[in-house]
Amino acid sequence: MNNESAPTQRSTLFHSAITAFIHERREAKLKGDDTDAQTTAKYDYGTWLADAARRVSQIQAVTHVLKATHPDARGSSLHVTPAGLPRHAEIGTHVLANDCADDVVGNAAALDVYKFLKLEVQERRLFDWLLQDDQDLLQALHPDPGTAREWAGAFKGLIRPAERWSSHALAKQVYWSVSGEPGDDTGFHLLQPLFSSSLAHAAHAQINDARFGESNKAARQAKRANIPHDGPYRDYRNLVVRKLGGTKPQNISQLNSERGGVNYLLASLPPQWQQAQPGPFLSESSVFERFRRFEGVEELIQGLCALLESDPPKTLATRLQRERLERGTRLEQGLGQALAAFGLASRERLEPGWSRHRDCELPLCEQLWLDPRRTELPLRDDHQEQDQAFNAAFEFKDWPDQVAHRFGNWLNAILQQRGLPVGDVEHAHWARQALIDAEWPAPMQRRARPSSNGPEALHD
Repeated sequence: MNNESAPTQRSTLFHSAITAFIHERREAKLKGDDTDAQTTAKYDYGTWLADAARRVSQIQAVTHVLKATHPDARGSSLHVTPAGLPRHAEIGTHVLANDCADDVVGNAAALDVYKFLKLEVQERRLFDWLLQDDQDLLQALHPDPGTAREWAGAFKGLIRPAERWSSHALAKQVYWSVSGEPGDDTGFHLLQPLFSSSLAHAAHAQINDARFGESNKAARQAKRANIPHDGPYRDYRNLVVRKLGGTKPQNISQLNSERGGVNYLLASLPPQWQQAQPGPFLSESSVFERFRRFEGVEELIQGLCALLESDPPKTLATRLQRERLERGTRLEQGLGQALAAFGLASRERLEPGWSRHRDCELPLCEQLWLDPRRTELPLRDDHQEQDQAFNAAFEFKDWPDQVAHRFGNWLNAILQQRGLPVGDVEHAHWARQALIDAEWPAPMQRRARPSSNGPEALHD
């Protein structure tokens, strides 16, 4: 009985693609020399497929590669699809979904079999069609159905579990306590972290696109030319390249070979972006809103609000916690010290005389605080009276108390917005925490007294 049937159009398409692949391999081997009959015979259609079906057992499809940890490690690699992994919030192989590329480990001499199985026909790999037992592909492999199924079964064995799971002395290993008793030597599991080659390959593609891709290249050129660009720009700073496999990256894995052994390591610290320094205090009615954005100030304010909202008992511990937020310690900065640091940073950053600008709307006391070197400048011919008044006010030295008073008003207003019952007593207390540099560089702590006229409006 003849089990052979006429090839379909789609089967012919598969056959043509496979023939072209084998022919390309033969030409690369022979380099146009057809006199070697023995080598030429190895690239006969049926002969090459039979040999490939035999050699496929020498390689294995994986997602997590052991040899990426150490090239001499001997043990089990792992193949797991993203759908089979826990859905953690952190980035991991599970986020790849359909973009998870299989890697291959094993005998590097058999990697041509994997390239064959990666051959795409109708936008899918031959390996994917084999997993679905595609009849047209089976017919293209061999006219005998039994032989075709045998070869297909061998090729589908590219993804297979390890016969016996094993680790190695050169693999990463972590002892993890499961009993909760560190002294119990039997209460540990030995964990082996594995390098996710699939995730590394996806990250490599994204980083390379940012470094060498045309869209990012256009954005980079627009930035250099200082011209508008309507697309995003991506940049990975402080990259480190880790080369796996040395001069033979294929000994680690197929994907590692495709990357030339290049594996990017991201900087394990937050990026430090260079931001433009804030300009003078122009068109601003007070400096305190900008002070709130000063380093660490918002956290101190939120900590103080949380403490007061908890209505803590009147104990020494509560007092010490409040004073830590207000005044700071040797190791931590409080609100009063932050105010002094803000003033110092502003004076060092700004040019003397910036408060002479016509758009400066700050109260005089804040101008005197943050622009003291203006008094050293020559008087302006058209503003002599204004400059003389500024210098006289600076010498009178009541402006530090005024700044401290405004600081107390500002902080009281924030607390009142949170529904906290604060008034004159609290205002005076906050003002006493303010450190204002009246006699630079020695800061003076203001000794404000409670107002007898009731609470004042913020920045009156």
